[in-house]
Amino acid sequence: MSAQDVNKNSRRNFIGTAVKAAMVTAVTGSQLNAIASKEKVTPILNPIVTPNSSPVLVGTSFTQLPLPYAYTALEPFIDALTMEIHYNKHAAGYAKNVQEAAAAENVNTNSNLETILQKISSYSAKMRNNAGGHYNHELFWNCMKAAPAGVPTGMLATAINNSFGSLETFKSQFADAAKNRFGSGWAWLVVGADKKLAIGSTANQDNPLMDVSTFKGFPLLALDVWEHAYYLKYQNKRADYITAWFNLVNWDFVAARYEKAMQ
Repeated sequence: MSAQDVNKNSRRNFIGTAVKAAMVTAVTGSQLNAIASKEKVTPILNPIVTPNSSPVLVGTSFTQLPLPYAYTALEPFIDALTMEIHYNKHAAGYAKNVQEAAAAENVNTNSNLETILQKISSYSAKMRNNAGGHYNHELFWNCMKAAPAGVPTGMLATAINNSFGSLETFKSQFADAAKNRFGSGWAWLVVGADKKLAIGSTANQDNPLMDVSTFKGFPLLALDVWEHAYYLKYQNKRADYITAWFNLVNWDFVAARYEKAMQ
């Protein structure tokens, strides 16, 4: 089965290939490509890597940006095959579909996507699902970097300690939000209207910028808990994926967004 076929098949078929594909996570380099060939999936190749020059503005465009790292960069915590499928199939689909929705609804794709999200109730379900999916993924990629994650510093560290008591308490509460999101969705750290930090989650591809969301704020940190984000490596063990993911948090990126939100 090719990586392209994975996206076309039903979720059941996708999950059915997980056991075979999971072996890919144990190796790198030439071994990875050899196994990919044997399993009839697309070999892992590095994407065009373009460091993001404006961390605060990630996700404001209707266009999918290149990843800021290679598919293999997040291993062993997120495997290369998952990253390739997630970026090239799932996320690319949202980017394509939001542009189609924008054309159908006379939305200027040169406008700031965040302004569309803030009044998403005025648009179609296609716009809601795909604008959210595109924005969320663009943010998610940049919320991660190669391990080790390090720790927050400066203003962000102070805010986390003031809001949650400690970094460890924050991690526990954030993990709970991610684990307890029923079905598919996202966990978030946001700055609320009161300029305080808050943790919450949203269903499907909704996010805290949307006027339809019951949890609102400016997103600083996003965690994708859709099964396609982790199933090849972790199967149904979402909690293990969340624990591993903390090794990848790009705290510099989160801090830059926090400082902008507090201006």
